[in-house]
Amino acid sequence: MAINVLHHGLATTIQDLGRPGYFHLGIPLGGAMDRYAMRAANLLVGNDEGAAGLEAVFLGPKLEFTEDALVAVTGADMPVKVDDVLQPGWTAFRVRAGQTLSFDFLKSGARIYIAVSGGIDVPEALGSRSTYPIGALGGYKGRALAAGDVLPVGQTGAGREGLTVDESLRRRPAAPAALRVLPGLYWDRLTDEAKQTFFADEWKVAPEADRMGYRFRGGRKLSFVDRDQPFGAGSDPSNIVDSCYPYGSIQVPGGTEPIILHRDAVSGGGYFMVGTVISADMDLIGQLQPHTPTRFVEVTMEEALAARAEEGRRLEALRAAIAGKA
Repeated sequence: MAINVLHHGLATTIQDLGRPGYFHLGIPLGGAMDRYAMRAANLLVGNDEGAAGLEAVFLGPKLEFTEDALVAVTGADMPVKVDDVLQPGWTAFRVRAGQTLSFDFLKSGARIYIAVSGGIDVPEALGSRSTYPIGALGGYKGRALAAGDVLPVGQTGAGREGLTVDESLRRRPAAPAALRVLPGLYWDRLTDEAKQTFFADEWKVAPEADRMGYRFRGGRKLSFVDRDQPFGAGSDPSNIVDSCYPYGSIQVPGGTEPIILHRDAVSGGGYFMVGTVISADMDLIGQLQPHTPTRFVEVTMEEALAARAEEGRRLEALRAAIAGKA
């Protein structure tokens, strides 16, 4: 079985849950920006949660199927069609041989996840099929999809048409979005006033937001505690001697525009970091459109761990709900 790419959409790539273990070599985690939505799509069609599917941003692709397939689309609200007939989102539906899968205009969110029973069966690279375009690694020839590409599909899984994820288990960003942050790392570099304004101000997602990082603007410029810059750091007070960049860390070059480092971010550099977005909120970032109002919310380590546990319970509830309906 194969899928013919008739139109690539916008930045459509093959993704799975990523390739951890190589960050020390400068190779990022990669994988789906919204891992929960990717897992849900795979579970609906009977795949392993880590099977490879498609991630499309803002504009969906047009795909032709050479054989019958079970498909699910999760994530953003982007109406899905089979031969121009609308299909339900977050639900497993059938696509027959010769039919085409396409999408209407995006209504909310930013990224959709397309899972096909059997998974997209491209070769693994460092244990993952995820596309890392900057490194030309993984996915389909290490790049985003293009019209004319032919995607191989693995052995059909055990999903069932009509399986759906209840609305209560579909997590979406609030309005305005709220991202919980654990201060630390170089938090001491900020003045007391800057520490307050960072959390008090409303920021907006900048157009320069992608898989490497989400940039925000609109808040007040951050001020820094005076110091003599150490040897090896740049002249700007936001510069540091090169350091590692944890996944989800927030750098603020020049103190003006926070950047949350995401799935394809570099592993280190010379900008200070105010803290880190907690793991439970990282999926939400991938669903934020440009200009979305956003607030950063300060949390403690105990609150961050509690949120991670809550996220784990939600994932278990998703697994149980789909298994119970299968």
